[in-house]
Parts: sequence; structure tokens; C-alpha cells
Amino acid sequence: MRRTARNKVGSVAEIRQSLAGDAYWSQARSPVPVAFFDRAPGAPAVAIARVTDDTPTGKTGAHSHDFLVLFYAHRGSGTVLIDEAVWTVNEGDIFIIAPGQVVSAIDPHRKLVIDGWVVWFPTDVIRPGTGGPYSSWRTHPLLFPFALGVERAQRLRIPASGRAEWWQRFVAIDAELRGRRDGYHEATHALLTLLLVDLSRLTTDITDTLRARDEPLLAAVFDAIERRYHEPISLAQIAAELALSPGHLTTVVRRKTGRTVQQWITLRRMQQARLLLTDTDLTIATISRRIGYPDTSYFIKRFRTDHEMTPAQWRSAALPDSRTID
Repeated sequence: MRRTARNKVGSVAEIRQSLAGDAYWSQARSPVPVAFFDRAPGAPAVAIARVTDDTPTGKTGAHSHDFLVLFYAHRGSGTVLIDEAVWTVNEGDIFIIAPGQVVSAIDPHRKLVIDGWVVWFPTDVIRPGTGGPYSSWRTHPLLFPFALGVERAQRLRIPASGRAEWWQRFVAIDAELRGRRDGYHEATHALLTLLLVDLSRLTTDITDTLRARDEPLLAAVFDAIERRYHEPISLAQIAAELALSPGHLTTVVRRKTGRTVQQWITLRRMQQARLLLTDTDLTIATISRRIGYPDTSYFIKRFRTDHEMTPAQWRSAALPDSRTID
């Protein structure tokens, strides 16, 4: 099932050119448009597109994403602006772009990539076993390369001897998502895992730096959300717990992540709602209470706003073999 939502990216050209893909756009209360992953019940939360010299120029203005992006330039050259820093693009470069980073083309009329791939997926596609999505993408071993993300991009170079193998990784993911054969959910996630393993091996020399780097305020915010999302918490309560004013906390979190604290709370609740809807037989009312919404009617309204269907419709549409990576 596809969205027909507000500001949704309307063409494959825009998807590829913007590095966003299966996304819809929002400019509400944000200095730049933010692309949000366009989820569909029962479909793998992974998307991929090939970028070629024939790809028409699409959306190249400044924008950010709420998902993780890998952008591989197999052949190409040029420059791209990420978080106000200029990065050169050369053959064999792979760019690791974290949620909230602002991306734009310096010269919208020049092709950056003659041939390459972009793959994108939300942070909760990998389940760490304990904790929530915020600790997940920042501390999961396979996502350490993205941990540099919220303030600057990371560019890695794939050795010439390994580029054919990397190419085949992307081709295999694309084939599974296009073919939709039996077991393609599991196959897609397994192939994504292998891709992230390869990425981690490229960054073994900076693992200590990634582990040491932290964002203490953001970590404290996400920890508080993770501990209390199942309660009817508010921005004011999170700010009080951190001994900050709500206004200052909102400003800092939005600047570093592209979202407000309240939006992060809602995202965590919606993630848990989707999990409970697909993995349990709990009633909608019970799920609503478990994720911090005492008012079931409000939960249904909130879910419909974010997903363009009710929780019951999401549960009915979800395929029984939909999975996330453990």
C-alpha cells in the first residue's frame, strides 16, 4: 500500500537525486524540508535505487532525512554539501548520512554520479534486543559508522579490488525488493546485514573514535524518552528531568536532529505501536495504554495522521512474515 500523503516525493528522479527515496516531505517548523521514510505495512523497511547518468535532475535543494542513508558512487565525480561542509565525490566513495544531516547539491546542473546506488532504511530496522531505536543506531555494532552523523557526514573509500563485490551487494538487495518472492523480507534484511558488516570492516580503524564520541545531551534526552515513552510524558517533564528550560531543549534537539523532543516521543511510541500490532494480539486499547496514550481515540487519530490508516487497518494489512533484524 502506498502513501498519497502530504509533500510526498513524486518521482523516481527526485527520489534518486535527493538520496531520499520512498519518502514524504514536511517543512513544518523546520528550516529545511525533512524526508520521512514512507512505511507500508508488511513491507521490508529498506529501500534502494540505482543512480545513473540518465537519472533526471530532481530535488537538489537543501534537505534532510529521518532515516539512515548509504550513497555509493561507483563512477562519478563532483562535490556535495553536507551540513555546510563541502565533500568531493570520487569513484569508489561511499557516503554515510545520519538522520538530521542537511544535504544539498552545490551545482544542481552537474551530475555527481554516472553510476551508483543509494540505499536507505529507518533506524529501527535493526533491533538491538534491549533498549530502543535511539540507543540502537548510535550503539549497535553494525551502525557505528553512522554514529558520527548528527554533526558531520562520513565518507569512506572502497578499495578498487572490493568494488565489484560491493556492487553485487546492492544488486542483490534491489533484486529481492523487485522480485518479492517468498521469503524476500528475510532475504532483504539478511543482505542489508551483510552490507553493514562490510561497512563496519571499512571503519575498523575508527571504531574507538566512534565509541568515544558522544552527544551527552542527546543521549540523556533519548534515554529519558526510552524509559518513559509508555507514560503520558511531555516536553516540560523531559526538560525538568534534565534541568533545562523547554525552549532551550527544543532548540538544541531540533538543531542537532531536525526534530523536536515531542516528535521523538511520538516516533518512539509509533514504533512500539507498529511492533505490538504486528507481533501480538493485544487489543488496540491495550496497545494505546502501553505506549503512553490513555485515550484510545487520540491514539487512533495520532496513528492515522502518521500512517494514513488506523491501527486496525495496519494490523490487517501487515504480512505475517514481516520481520526486523535481530
